[in-house]
Amino acid sequence: QVQLVESGGGLVQAGGSLRLSCAASGRTFRPDSMGWFRQAPGKERELVASISRGDGNIDYADSVKGRFTISRDYAKNTMYLQMNSLKPEDTAVYYCAARFGNFYNYWGQGTQVTVSS
Repeated sequence: QVQLVESGGGLVQAGGSLRLSCAASGRTFRPDSMGWFRQAPGKERELVASISRGDGNIDYADSVKGRFTISRDYAKNTMYLQMNSLKPEDTAVYYCAARFGNFYNYWGQGTQVTVSS
């Protein structure tokens, strides 16, 4: 069984920065890819950024390109999301997830990010 635990959320003013962490534990952890999702009140969950194990391909949602950076420390089984130039519209619960096969099968419990204007 895989467990994912996010940390690093909080309250920040617009223009500020936060770094989210996602620590993985459990079975031999070699997912095909990992991603950060977010869900704001009344909105659907959206994929913010993802990173693939095989070719290291990284993708970002258009709304965060140039501001967010996803990375992984394979030795520590930890994934990060560096978020800079935060905007009020970035306010959401952020989830990390791991994909084995075609779907994101494992999810963290989420961490709240609130950006004040």
